[in-house]
Amino acid sequence: MRNILAIAGKELRAYFHSPIAYLVMAVYSVLCGFFFYSFTATYVVQSLRMQAMGGMGAPPMTLNDYVIRPLFEGVLSVVLLLLIPLITMRLYAEEKRSGTIELLLTSPLTDLEIILGKFLGALLLYAAMVVITFGYVSTLFIYGNPDAKPLLAQALGLFLFGSALLALGMWISTFTKNQIIAAVVSFAVFLLFYVFDWVTAYSSGTLGKVFSYLAFTTHFDTFAKGVIDLRDLVYYLSVIVLGIFLTARSVEALKGRV
Repeated sequence: MRNILAIAGKELRAYFHSPIAYLVMAVYSVLCGFFFYSFTATYVVQSLRMQAMGGMGAPPMTLNDYVIRPLFEGVLSVVLLLLIPLITMRLYAEEKRSGTIELLLTSPLTDLEIILGKFLGALLLYAAMVVITFGYVSTLFIYGNPDAKPLLAQALGLFLFGSALLALGMWISTFTKNQIIAAVVSFAVFLLFYVFDWVTAYSSGTLGKVFSYLAFTTHFDTFAKGVIDLRDLVYYLSVIVLGIFLTARSVEALKGRV
């Protein structure tokens, strides 16, 4: 465990010694803040309009339905598709480009320790982004009265969603020494998994069900609604384990060439 934490610390320092961490967190903060403000302002305007018209028999508007859920489900999941590749692109590609991959693979550390350490370092950076998200959301409790219970599921869903992307992106990073290629390929793969459920629009058979299950959105939507479903937990944990396993196999293949 000590070796894993040491590698995680090294990776985290490497992020902040380069512009990557600052760029990713700055872009994420700006986008998250803009959309949070937009959804909140729209909610306020619509609420005032409904009050002025006496409600019109419509159900009361809630912050959870009109601000928090759209923020997580409709915006942040897409933003992460763009930003996570910037975090994962350097994990192995940079080692290969700089020539330190040979030293890393021949070190006394096990492959699993190296992989888990790199994954944990990237995960800690991503966790900081999740904290930023809930920094914005927490202001709703100062000026409004949202339901706090669904936030646990939404926080868990956002964390697992990003973790699954990190695991897959780390694996893709092992195939090239060019960080730009690693980022572009990661984004393409993420986008493909994001839109897999579109198949259900023209296929309701077995193929449609399979693609719907594989889609990130199918499982993230449940968390965004404030519901923790065991099937969704199993899905994301399986993707994380699969990404780590594939990375291990890829690193093992690299070792054979050293």
